[in-house]
Amino acid sequence: MKTTMKALVKKERKPGIWLEEVPVPEIKAHEVLIKTRKSSICGTDVHIYKWDSWAEKTIPVPMVVGHEFMGEIVAVGSQVGHLKPGDRVSGEGHVVCGICPPCLKGQKHLCMNQFGLGVHRQGSFAEYLAHPAENIFKLPPSVPDDVAAIFDPYGNAVHTALSFPLIGEDVLITGAGPIGIMAAAIARKAGARNVVITDLNPYRLNLARQMGATRTVDIRKETVEEVMKELGIEWGFTVGLEMSGHPNGLNTLLETAQNGAKIVLLGILPPDTQINWDLVIFKMLVIKGIYGREIFSTWFQMTHLLESGLDLNPIITHHFPIDDFEKGFQVMLEGNCGKVILDW
Repeated sequence: MKTTMKALVKKERKPGIWLEEVPVPEIKAHEVLIKTRKSSICGTDVHIYKWDSWAEKTIPVPMVVGHEFMGEIVAVGSQVGHLKPGDRVSGEGHVVCGICPPCLKGQKHLCMNQFGLGVHRQGSFAEYLAHPAENIFKLPPSVPDDVAAIFDPYGNAVHTALSFPLIGEDVLITGAGPIGIMAAAIARKAGARNVVITDLNPYRLNLARQMGATRTVDIRKETVEEVMKELGIEWGFTVGLEMSGHPNGLNTLLETAQNGAKIVLLGILPPDTQINWDLVIFKMLVIKGIYGREIFSTWFQMTHLLESGLDLNPIITHHFPIDDFEKGFQVMLEGNCGKVILDW
């Protein structure tokens, strides 16, 4: 086996990502070595590419980045007994400590000391990835490679959308990024009566319609209240999913929520976001924050939804060979895309 590999590296503390030749990682006793087949570009990777204030204070340099991947195991550590070379896999990108109270209670997604793949430790934008065996999810034949490569963001959508029962509910999603669009498809699959999604991007609103949204709302042209009247939603939305990370999105959810509605927050809001707390208190709203996926119950839900007919293919809009990764990042920066896959 060769000793060096191609990888996308945050090499310098400035905008950009660089295709470099780096050593193939050596695996520890509890790890597996994965030969990457496909990677997917995440909004987080775009933050790293742009080198914004979050990336500047978070990302160690130099580092291989990326965390959305699928591939094939080529080697296993001496303590790994349940996986073998040839297994087709994806993996949970949150590496947990195993010793904090949530971990010891079996709630690994709440780990208080977790590290992020491609954020705090060497990532998956590489020909080979060393990853803990306990973080590996073996893929059934029913899941195609392209869909497997987006399991990480798809899992965010499943975790968010299925936080509360949806049968017969009226759902408002603020933010039609790829995760918001997938959440719309999941909500319809889960039995929601109406799924309304807002954004400013016509391309992505069109994708949301393809994925099953009842109604899309370009908030520059019409209001959510107008659409509510059109759909006969008299008393307000009963479930809200905030996916935009914009204060206006959260405020729209609070203002149009029915009393007792459930609000789920995945978008990362600015720390100085202000809301009308009277709406939360006097409407007696339930607000839940989401970070990542439940390990691994969300992963099984993801697989079973696909096997029951959920179609994610429309959200995968672009493919590029890894040598053309810059084209993939430019498409992401422009925003006229769904998920962008890099083929190794």
